[in-house]
Formats: sequence, C-alpha cells, structure tokens
Amino acid sequence: MRAAARLWRGEVPLAEAFWRWGVLGGVALNLWCGIGALWLHMADRTTAGFVVGHAIPLPYNILAAVGIWRAAGRPDADPRWAGPARVAAVLGMAIMSLT
Repeated sequence: MRAAARLWRGEVPLAEAFWRWGVLGGVALNLWCGIGALWLHMADRTTAGFVVGHAIPLPYNILAAVGIWRAAGRPDADPRWAGPARVAAVLGMAIMSLT
C-alpha cells in the first residue's frame, strides 16, 4: 500500500511510474481481467463479466494514470518525456478502461 500511496502522490520517478505501474502492471492486470471477462461472457454470466472486465481494473487504471500524470510534473522529470507520458497515461487509461 505504501508504494501505491507514493505513486498516487507522484513521489516515484517518471520512468518507474510509466513503465512499472502503467505498462507492466496495467497490461498484466487488464489482460487477465479481459480474459476473465471473456470467459464469463461466454458462460452467459454477463454481469460478472462486466465486473471482472471493467470494475476490477478501473481503480488500478485510475491510480496508474494519476501517478504517471503527477510523476511527469515532478521537477526532476525530463520535460521531453513528461508530455508524451501524460498523453500515453490518459489514452492508455481510456483504452484499457472503456473497451
């Protein structure tokens, strides 16, 4: 929980926030939740599929997007990467959460 709190406050370096939390964690969680949702939909359990596919990963996606956004605003963040990281965080959160 401490690591998640540090991410939320933007206290982690931008590279760690983006690659570890956004890319690795986000892709892994959303992939497994997507597979679970698909399996549940195929079993005609659409409500459970919705919960697994959207409601479970949404808090993590918000945490990762906010953490990346705030890490990009740190004084030590490379300005060449801060803007693209913010765009990628918002787009990634939207794609992973809304599809």
